[in-house]
Amino acid sequence: MKIFAVGPIDIGAIAGLQFNLQFMLNHIKVSSESAPEANIFDFSMAELGEMAKRLRRHVITMTATAGSGHPGGSLSAADIITALYFKAMHHNPQNPQWPDRDRFILSKGHAAPILYAALAEGGYFPVEELATLRKLDSRLQGHTDRNLTPGVEMSAGSLGMGLSFGIGVALAARLDSRDYRTYVLLSDGECDEGQTWEAALSAAHFKLDNLTAIVDYNKIQLSGWTRDIMNLEPFNQKWQAFGWHTTEIDGHDFNQILAALQEARNTKNKPTVIIAHTVKGKGVSFMENNVKFHGTAPTTEEAQRALKELE
Repeated sequence: MKIFAVGPIDIGAIAGLQFNLQFMLNHIKVSSESAPEANIFDFSMAELGEMAKRLRRHVITMTATAGSGHPGGSLSAADIITALYFKAMHHNPQNPQWPDRDRFILSKGHAAPILYAALAEGGYFPVEELATLRKLDSRLQGHTDRNLTPGVEMSAGSLGMGLSFGIGVALAARLDSRDYRTYVLLSDGECDEGQTWEAALSAAHFKLDNLTAIVDYNKIQLSGWTRDIMNLEPFNQKWQAFGWHTTEIDGHDFNQILAALQEARNTKNKPTVIIAHTVKGKGVSFMENNVKFHGTAPTTEEAQRALKELE
């Protein structure tokens, strides 16, 4: 038998580990405050439209101030995230770790600006903090970090991981006998990833009807059009073949978004995917369908033009 020697124990490192664990435990501590039985946000269609415009303005201001970021995919997802956070989801900004809250998983983590904007407007942290995007020591990093930002459910970075994570969250609800729903927002580009399809297979196998995937199908990824890089069509039929209930919508139409979310709630014994046809850079004319703005922040002059269009 070979015996491996162990070097001196670094007490400082252990103390640091204990500190970090304590920090994380504090972060996920569940508040004893009473939580709502239903969504505390119930915006009208007009209010949803105004909120989506406000969130888009935040995206422009945040990325322009930071000088970096991903405005295009944040703008394309604005209406979907607005519908979820201000109409459809059960959540409580005063108690971010409420056990029965619905979970939103941002698989396309580079679209962090639009999620941060929604969380700030929802009351998870001050709106003024949005100006710290991507700055050193900020809670608002370029990709989401659940140990830093209130309301964030998953730390993101590498694409293709969110659906797998969402399956774990949905299975946990079943094991814990809780009725919360899990929503996962994917990019179309990350549907190039094999892990996404492995997750799709697993979700159908486990009949996770408490899981809804939403694909932000803006048809542009980092370096070009999805049809040229890795054609996803026939997209709907692929999901159906993997055992999912599918629906296709205009991802900028609140009536269609909300109807699809209700359809997902009514679907039993299989997960639902909502294929949301969207426009990259939606709301700003020179950003729409422009590959450049996948990962390029607007200049000061471009930001002024964009904000004028979003008035």
